[in-house]
Amino acid sequence: MERFKDEGRDFLTIIRDAATVDEARRRLYSHATEDQFAKYEADASSINTFLHVVRDCARALRGMLLERSSKAAGFSVEQALWDIARGNDRPDLQPGFYAELIHLCRGLKGQVAPLKMEAMKSESAALEGREAAIQRSKELDLLWAQVEARMSRYEDGLTPAARRRRAKRKARVRSALGGTRQDFNDWRWQVEHIARSAKELEKYVPLTSVEREAIRTATRGRLPFGVTPYYASLFDEGSSRDRDRALRAQVLPPPDYVAKMFENRDNRECAFDFMLERDTSPIDLVTRRYPAIAILKPYNTCPQICVYCQRNWEIDDAMMPDALAGAEELDAAIDFIAKTPALKEILVTGGDPLGMPDETLFEILHRLAAIPHLDLIRIGTRTPVTLPMRITPELARGLGRLRRPGRREVCVVTHVEHPYEITPEMVAAVDRLKRQGISVYNQNVYTFYVSRRFEAARLRMVLRRIGIDPYYTFMTKGKDETRDYRVPLARLLQEQKEEARLLPGSRRTDEAVYNVPGLGKNYLRALQHRDLLAIMPDGSRAYHFHPWEKGIADRPPYVGYDVPLLQYLSRLESIGEDADDYESIWYYY
Repeated sequence: MERFKDEGRDFLTIIRDAATVDEARRRLYSHATEDQFAKYEADASSINTFLHVVRDCARALRGMLLERSSKAAGFSVEQALWDIARGNDRPDLQPGFYAELIHLCRGLKGQVAPLKMEAMKSESAALEGREAAIQRSKELDLLWAQVEARMSRYEDGLTPAARRRRAKRKARVRSALGGTRQDFNDWRWQVEHIARSAKELEKYVPLTSVEREAIRTATRGRLPFGVTPYYASLFDEGSSRDRDRALRAQVLPPPDYVAKMFENRDNRECAFDFMLERDTSPIDLVTRRYPAIAILKPYNTCPQICVYCQRNWEIDDAMMPDALAGAEELDAAIDFIAKTPALKEILVTGGDPLGMPDETLFEILHRLAAIPHLDLIRIGTRTPVTLPMRITPELARGLGRLRRPGRREVCVVTHVEHPYEITPEMVAAVDRLKRQGISVYNQNVYTFYVSRRFEAARLRMVLRRIGIDPYYTFMTKGKDETRDYRVPLARLLQEQKEEARLLPGSRRTDEAVYNVPGLGKNYLRALQHRDLLAIMPDGSRAYHFHPWEKGIADRPPYVGYDVPLLQYLSRLESIGEDADDYESIWYYY
């Protein structure tokens, strides 16, 4: 608070003698506008690379000062500032709140620290012609060298060292399970040997005491849990948790998750159906949020369970025997699709549809392919990552035969989280699909465990090299039970603007989105799709996320509360990151 009083002296002086909070609001609004105007005028004839920060901070402050923002957020920033200015006690305001206001004040002054990379001198700007081009090329070489140095922190699974480690790990897994090399490469054998408890997993994966107890508690309470032997072989043996941290986080539930799931285990649908699929399901097994595409969920399980799964309220356990929808239910869902000519595309997901045997899978796919108005069938599956041997030559050929160039396309959308998940087995699986004309796309969920500087950039570079197109990067959902995985919106924006933009265009084709409950995707790159409402007392930001139908239909916006930036930066420091390296995060709104 004392630091903020020093940084925000101008703010507080302006509103200290305001008669009402409304007068304080108007004074601050005018000050922000006039101050921005003055700074732009002062720098009218010079190059100031931080004027956009002044602009964005002024815009953010003005937005928070609107009365409608305070009502929507349930908290008044101007009231808090007025109270501080007058010396009134506000014990509800936490360090995260003051940290936000300190950086807002600095941003309005243009006092911003640049990204910690060696600055390009841009000597080419003073040259012309070929001389300028040669100098510019040297500058770009310098920049890319720094990018590669940053990305080199994150090992992928294709390096010789990773292959050697994992050859030993596979041998240990096979030995523990009594399997041969041939067994290990058979997806059915993999499914038969899914680890469903800490005891089973610990036969070939070293666990910490916290991991072990969380799994035991989860399985005792019949929470979904399962790890394939193949995926377990990707974990590291040693005490270091840097390389495989993201992989373990995928499947080993943290204690907070287990506790929250237990708390609501008798009401899982209402407690955990964050996307409100119950409100967007016109018939069982079908979800529809957009005019020309719908989701079909014929199979309600997966070979491996992701802790932060959107549908953790639906899935009971890995590869449950009764996971296939009943014949009548499936018939009704496909009949609905057939009788809805507006639908042009179907996403077959679940669960993981490639958990089904070929005969069952292709029976469903052929029925969809017979619907005249469908011209694209999309298959959502994580098996290239968790069970790549499932992509058999027979499966790939079967999918390829469903294609009718110019009439119907088939593609696969998978979910690779981290470069360390990418292995020779995945490369071979993707290649089998690509040789049949099947495009493969990736959806990355931007969790805490994949959010370090240039970590996602490294993933994109490797994905494109093995034939997978980056498609979406999802901001983590605001689900209480998965709060350990959440990342502030500002970090994803920072990643897009400061890291992804340095990659070649074909490597950064993914769109950053936030899935709004009941409404669908909100595109984060475009500021006009959201409003910052307030900085809450704990330092979290409250946003209005606009519905995609904005301007087409009357839909109310969704109020979402973000992760406090100070909390996120503290977590980064706890795993060895330098928080100063992320300093510009405060200025992405």
